[in-house]
Amino acid sequence: MERIKEFFRQPEPRKWLFYGDSITHGALHTYGHRDYVELFAERVRFELGRPSDVVITTANGGDNTRGLLSGFDWRVAQFKPDVVLVMIGMNDCSDGNDISLAEYRDNLDRLSGMIGDLGAVPVLQTTCPILPGQAPDRFPHFDGFMDAVCTVAADRKVPLVDHTAFWRRNPESHFMWMNNEFHPNQYGHRAFARHLYETFGLWDPESNSCQLFLP
Repeated sequence: MERIKEFFRQPEPRKWLFYGDSITHGALHTYGHRDYVELFAERVRFELGRPSDVVITTANGGDNTRGLLSGFDWRVAQFKPDVVLVMIGMNDCSDGNDISLAEYRDNLDRLSGMIGDLGAVPVLQTTCPILPGQAPDRFPHFDGFMDAVCTVAADRKVPLVDHTAFWRRNPESHFMWMNNEFHPNQYGHRAFARHLYETFGLWDPESNSCQLFLP
């Protein structure tokens, strides 16, 4: 994490790439409000005075770790990013995708290695918890898959942003942060942004981005 924080202390512009599924894509479920990637861009490019930094999103709805691996050259490598933030797993843990926990863990490990081979810093992120008892094809497997994210980050010694843990520390807000059983609404994306700011050392309660209402 210290390398990420050091980037913000250096004047050289950086390229930040967000890679994942529909949750990172942020389409539909925010109803036109900014998603967490857009909020991150506002915080970094405007409020921190880094307008030459580039923030890229190549997340696709319905994607899983297999898709992230197969699309890596087009969706990641061509941009030569400095940092790649990966949030994936909500679809991997579905029975319908037939992706075992072992494969998921291996795919995350391979992704981390491929990002590192580009000279970029991989940042692994857990995602929002499923509403209790909903999405029965996913709910029983979710915790194990998120634990795998934490395990790969620890084994690889790469930065981890544990959104799942942050959301579970705020259980009274969980329903208000969701648009359906596993997609966050605009408030959920603000929760993602807030925890990302805090983890990266960017939190400032005086900033407009950090003052956004969060129920």
